[in-house]
Amino acid sequence: MEYSQLVAVSGLSGLFELVSSKADGGIVRSLEDQSTRFVSTRVHQFSHLESIEVYTIRENVNLVEVFKAMEKATLPLPAEKDATAIRTYFKSVFPDMDFERVYDSDRKKMIKWFSQLKKANIELKLSEQE
Repeated sequence: MEYSQLVAVSGLSGLFELVSSKADGGIVRSLEDQSTRFVSTRVHQFSHLESIEVYTIRENVNLVEVFKAMEKATLPLPAEKDATAIRTYFKSVFPDMDFERVYDSDRKKMIKWFSQLKKANIELKLSEQE
């Protein structure tokens, strides 16, 4: 499984591997429990992790840049439900983040997603652009 195949699905918690896509949705496999299911585009939206950008005080960066900074950090990951600890963590790990435009809920997702990526041993790199 590669980083380029991963999606976030609106209304569903966690990350998913896009196994197959159809005109009316896609078949996804959960990174958490490896369950496979069909997800309709009539109800849900798909966001490829490669296309997600994070607001910074300079230019926006791809989410993978934040994950790489988290990977290099020596600080332990904070609890997913402790918004104050998460904010403090990101101020140390990725101080360029625009804390006014990146909401607490977004930072919580980043912590959860990063944990899932590490547990699944997924290499944090963007696919090569041709």
